[in-house]
Amino acid sequence: MSAANFHRTALDKLQHYLSEYVPLNRTEFGQLLPYIEIREFDKRVKVIREGEVERYLNIIAKGLARKYLPLKNNEVTIQLASEGHIIHSELSFHNRIPSGSIVETIEPTTFFSISYDSLEQLYEQFPKVERLGRLLISQLFVMKDRRYLDQLNKSTRERFIDYISTHPEMVQRVPQKYIASYLNIKPETFSRLKHLIRAKR
Repeated sequence: MSAANFHRTALDKLQHYLSEYVPLNRTEFGQLLPYIEIREFDKRVKVIREGEVERYLNIIAKGLARKYLPLKNNEVTIQLASEGHIIHSELSFHNRIPSGSIVETIEPTTFFSISYDSLEQLYEQFPKVERLGRLLISQLFVMKDRRYLDQLNKSTRERFIDYISTHPEMVQRVPQKYIASYLNIKPETFSRLKHLIRAKR
């Protein structure tokens, strides 16, 4: 598929994705396009670094990225995002403060990105977009709360089984250490559980 055809197909998927929150016809979606930037990165690129102010809200058109916290002698993965998912440093983007997290690509990745300034302009010009923004942010908070509760209420084994059952493709695409960190499971425990599940099949 050519780059032009890929972008066209991906934009169609983006319209469908956004319309699940607020209905957008072709004309309305077309009014948003001048504000959307297509950004492409190789794998293992730090899209936003610790201490930088996040300029963009990103939706992944193609590829895979993670968000993590750099700690002493360790990294804690707090998000794994593939096609159709939003990833950015939220606190930095919305509060205009230096980021405490890092967003890094795992595969060559294409983002549909909108800058903070462009988003503010869209909010002023298009009431639908302001509603869309509120709904998207609310959904992100709901997902974070659900993940936090899962970490508290589910056992290590339950978290592992839930994730590989609902995200089988991620197990193939994401390095095991990142998934283990995301699930708050020690790498050796993750490996042991993975072998147990295979043995039962």
